[in-house]
Amino acid sequence: MKKPYLVRFGPAACAVDLCDGSERGEYVNQDYILTKLGRPHRAINLMYCYYPNDEGWPLRASVAHAHDAKFAWDYPYDDYFPYTGGLGGTTDGPVFAQMRDIRRHGQDVCLTLTMDPYLDDAHIAAVARDLRTFGRVTVRINHEATGSWFSFNRRASYETVAAFFVRACEVFHREAPNCRIVLCLDGCKELSERKMLMEDIFTEAAKAADIVSVDRYLALHWGWPVKVCTDGSSAADYDTDDIYKLAKKSFRRYTVMNDGVKKPMVMSELNADGDVTGPFYQAEKIRRFCDLVKSDREHWLSGFTMYQFRDRGRLGLEIEDPNNKDNGIEQPVLGVYREIIADPFFSPRRKAGKAAKFPQTLRFGGAEDFEGVCIPMQLTGAPVLFEAYFDGELSDANMMLEVNGKWFYKSPGVKALDLSSAFFDRSFEGGETAVTVFLPPAAGENDPAQGEGWQTDYTATLTALPRFRVCYAPILHA
Repeated sequence: MKKPYLVRFGPAACAVDLCDGSERGEYVNQDYILTKLGRPHRAINLMYCYYPNDEGWPLRASVAHAHDAKFAWDYPYDDYFPYTGGLGGTTDGPVFAQMRDIRRHGQDVCLTLTMDPYLDDAHIAAVARDLRTFGRVTVRINHEATGSWFSFNRRASYETVAAFFVRACEVFHREAPNCRIVLCLDGCKELSERKMLMEDIFTEAAKAADIVSVDRYLALHWGWPVKVCTDGSSAADYDTDDIYKLAKKSFRRYTVMNDGVKKPMVMSELNADGDVTGPFYQAEKIRRFCDLVKSDREHWLSGFTMYQFRDRGRLGLEIEDPNNKDNGIEQPVLGVYREIIADPFFSPRRKAGKAAKFPQTLRFGGAEDFEGVCIPMQLTGAPVLFEAYFDGELSDANMMLEVNGKWFYKSPGVKALDLSSAFFDRSFEGGETAVTVFLPPAAGENDPAQGEGWQTDYTATLTALPRFRVCYAPILHA
């Protein structure tokens, strides 16, 4: 083993985020997702709603107002999971457990939150204060704001929705400066259009936002779950190249709205619906879109969110097993997506630093800004077994480890990890490799006691290196 050194991780050329749970599926724990996909994401997107003054709250809309719905949003308020924090709420609910799970695994939180556009500042401020300990959070408020399906659009004018967004930005920036706010509009819908839809109404909202966004599906069955996709009456398959061009045109219009300032642009929902395309063409369309992103020299897109990991329909990398919601059925698109996110273009960039000295303090400022320790290793062949042991205080550490391009999680209390699967593809035949270690927040939250900068930066100390056991042949072999 050679001398370990510090390594700094920064933004990918185009980051990848993942939606985990929505009106179409349940939240899946990050250990399972990491094992399936082999690397953490920049952010995990959670879909919640906040209508605290509505009758039936805080029950989910489809429970509080159960009836034979005519479409997915046929309820008095949006049928996302209820956000149970906020004014008079509690931080013991599922959304907070999920955010902690996400951050323990070295990822940032993106909270998609539909909100009653008539809420007062006290309600908004309470939500913002809930999020102050969760590091660099992105909050997507009332997304797809130029649509007509969500409750906030059905109960208020577009002008009111836009004004609410501006007011929410002001409150969040004051109460929770660690949060960045995302404006998500429908953007440009036709290549021939000069402006995006409702551009004038939402110009001030675009200026108030930290990040701008559109949601785009390469194919979509919008009739789910009420209708079965049998024709084009409730579904469409779009040209992938046109969708890419429209998203890029939306970025340019956002820049005009912001008086020439190029704010970070993301695609907050991206997929092709297998209901429309079938499983194999779905995977081909996603690969084509990512090829377009990678080959574009302008690099206008800072990231996209795959919608979603597990889905009750066919908009997931897995389909939820109807017999057991905790079981996922892998789709062909998952394998393609795994290849895409392993590409260095879509992976955090890293820069080698000075030699590590132990005990070594490491900073975690978020999934695009953190420090780790790289441990170079010279292996004489392909490992059959590759194990890590965490002695003494090291067993208490919350740790992410990368080996031969595959990531693993070690929770506090774990004293040994089997890392052998990093070599299961048999592409490694011996030579130099490395183990990289970093320390995300063990509790999933930042600690105000750490002093200045605590809202965005978390520090932990790596007291020593793990011990490694490498075997190049079975212990007993007849």
